[in-house]
Amino acid sequence: MSMINNRIEYINELAEENPQALVARAELRYRNIINNISEKALDETGRKVIMLAGPSSSGKTTTANKIAQNFTSLGMNTHVISLDDFYLNREDIPGYAEGNPDFETVYALDLPLISSTLGSLLQGNTTDMPSFDFTTGSRKPDYAKLKLEKNDAVIVEGLHALNPIVTSGIDNHRLMKIYISVSSRIYDSKGKIILNKRNLRFVRRVIRDYNFRASSVNNTYKLWENVCKGEDLYLFPYKEFADVRINSIHLCEPCIFRDTIIERLESAEIDEQYLPDAKKLIHAVKKFKSLDSSLVPKDSLLREFIGQI
Repeated sequence: MSMINNRIEYINELAEENPQALVARAELRYRNIINNISEKALDETGRKVIMLAGPSSSGKTTTANKIAQNFTSLGMNTHVISLDDFYLNREDIPGYAEGNPDFETVYALDLPLISSTLGSLLQGNTTDMPSFDFTTGSRKPDYAKLKLEKNDAVIVEGLHALNPIVTSGIDNHRLMKIYISVSSRIYDSKGKIILNKRNLRFVRRVIRDYNFRASSVNNTYKLWENVCKGEDLYLFPYKEFADVRINSIHLCEPCIFRDTIIERLESAEIDEQYLPDAKKLIHAVKKFKSLDSSLVPKDSLLREFIGQI
């Protein structure tokens, strides 16, 4: 994991003097990580399964697509699979009978189907690929077809991608396990934390939920507690199994997100229990210089949250 200067003084100074450089350095650092992963995968031959796991708003979707694009440009046709498409039908998920289905547990997934699907792909067979309809809470009746040629790869992304239960039937020599998250805090020169890792991911999620999921700030707060519990129980215990770790922080992001997150938090109707956290977050984000989102490249990971111009 590359070293970064995660001090607010450095971020604000560069944002003031050369904002393009602040954004460019963040993008270059992330691009180098993707390139290094590609080189590592190409050192081995045969069909590959890349398991990509990370907590909410870590940038899994963009990263999976970036790796796939890189692999394909190097001669490895690469496909992205989401573990979300392997959910059991809602009524079969643990806790459904009691009225509280647990969508976070690994047992909400059709584990035998995951094993048989990945095994079939690695054998070079034409394989039925499921798709889950979140509106109906059930698997769609139609299946896409996928076949991996000799040197092709598939990227499997999701919360449980590093769980040994999910990968137990796969030859380890065929696997590359990747963990992605925001893995750096932002400090001041005295060592005080200005924004912690979950703060940074929460800001990303608030903006993404508002832009793409018609979700209010208050609703994001309501969901966040269970999301974090799920990460603590079902993701973080397995991150040590990763062959590669990606720190998806972009040091420019507090500056890019600054005005938007302040406006969202200040204008939202927020339940009283969340108000102290919202006020604390506003206070922290106001310490950063503001940068216009037009500085962010169209293919940036940050576009997963702010969208295109």
